[in-house]
Amino acid sequence: MFSAAPTPRRVLPPARAAAETDRTEATAGTSGGPEGAEPPSPKAGSRNPFFDNAKYLAIVLVAMGHSWEPLTDGSRAAEAFYMTVYTFHMPAFIIISGYFSRSFDMRKDRLQRLVTGVAVPYVLFETAYAFFKRWADNDPGQPISLLDPWFLTWFLIALFIWRLTTPLWQIVRWPIPLAVAIAVLASVSPDIGDDLDLQRVLQFLPFFVLGLSLRAEHFAMVQRRAVRIASVPLFAAALVMAYWAAPRMTSAWFYHRDSAQELGTTWWIGAVMTLALFGCSVVLTACFFSWVPTRRTWFTVLGAGTLYGYLLHGFLAKGSRFWGWFDDYAWLHTPLGEIAVTLIAGAVVTALCTPPVRKVFRFAMEPTMAWAFRKDPADTARARVSS
Repeated sequence: MFSAAPTPRRVLPPARAAAETDRTEATAGTSGGPEGAEPPSPKAGSRNPFFDNAKYLAIVLVAMGHSWEPLTDGSRAAEAFYMTVYTFHMPAFIIISGYFSRSFDMRKDRLQRLVTGVAVPYVLFETAYAFFKRWADNDPGQPISLLDPWFLTWFLIALFIWRLTTPLWQIVRWPIPLAVAIAVLASVSPDIGDDLDLQRVLQFLPFFVLGLSLRAEHFAMVQRRAVRIASVPLFAAALVMAYWAAPRMTSAWFYHRDSAQELGTTWWIGAVMTLALFGCSVVLTACFFSWVPTRRTWFTVLGAGTLYGYLLHGFLAKGSRFWGWFDDYAWLHTPLGEIAVTLIAGAVVTALCTPPVRKVFRFAMEPTMAWAFRKDPADTARARVSS
C-alpha cells in the first residue's frame, strides 16, 4: 500500500519551522523529510499532510479495534491483532496532541480554543452518551456525570488537563522521566479512583510529554528507509508476542484505566508492566509513523475530522453491543465475518470524518462561542482605530 522508496522532500528552515509551530498548534501536522533534515512545511495557510494522514490512519485503527473487541473471546487471532493495535493507536494520537501543544500557554485565545475545542465537546458528548445509553441499553438510571467520563470522552478530559499543564512540562529539566515516574506511581495506586478517569490521565501522560519534547527532525528520523524496513519484522514480532500472550494476560493492561491491584496482581508487576508497555508503545508508534505517507493522499483531508470520527463512531460501537448484533449473527465470528466487521468499521469511521459530517456537527465540535468570552479592551480599541 505504501512505497518504501523515499519521496523528494523540501527542507524547512529552522526559523520558519518555529513560526509554523504557533500557527498550526491545534490541528496541523508536519511531513517527513530526508535523513538529517527537517520535514517540509506546507504553503502558508495550508495543513501539513503528514499528521493529517497519521491521524486518519490512527482513527481507522481505533474504530477497527472497537469492532474487534466483541470477537476477542472466541478468536485468538482477533485478540492478538487487538492487543497489537491497542499498544500504539492511542499513544500515536496522544503524541501528536503533545507535539502540537508545545506552544500552549495561558494566552487568552489559546485558552478560548481549549474551552471551545475540548471542554465544550466533552460536556456535550458526555451528556449525549448518557442519554444514548439510557435509550439503547434500556438503562434509565444511567447518570450524567461530568466527573466520570464514559467510553470515549476520557480522551477529551485528559487532553484538557494535559494541555493546561504544558507550561510546567516546558520548564522541568527531565520531563519524560518525570512523567514516566508519575505513570508508574499511578499504576500502583488503587486509591486514585474513577473521578475524571485520572488513572488514564496519569498513565497516558508520558506519551503527551514525549510529544511535547519531540522536534521536526525526530519525525524525519523515523521516516528513514532503514526504519521502515526494520518496522516490518518488529510488527511481525509484536503480533507473534501478542498471539502468545492472548490467553495468558488480560487486554485491560492496554487501557491504562486501572491500577495493578485492581487487575488482580501485585504492585511491582504493575510498575514493570507500565514501563514495558511504554517502551513497546513507543517502538510500535515509531514504526507506525514510519509508514505514514508524507505527501497528500485521498484521505489527507479526512485527518482534519478525526475528532468527529472518534466521538461519533462511539454510538455505533456501543450500540452494536447494546443491540446484540455480535450475539445474533454467529457468522460475524467466522474469519470472513471478522474481515467484514473490520472493513465496515473502517468505512464507517471514514464517512464520519468527511467534510459534510463535519459541517453538520461543527456546532458541537468547534463552536465559536464569542458570546461566552469577555472582549479584550485592547482588541476593542484596535477595532475602533481601524474603523
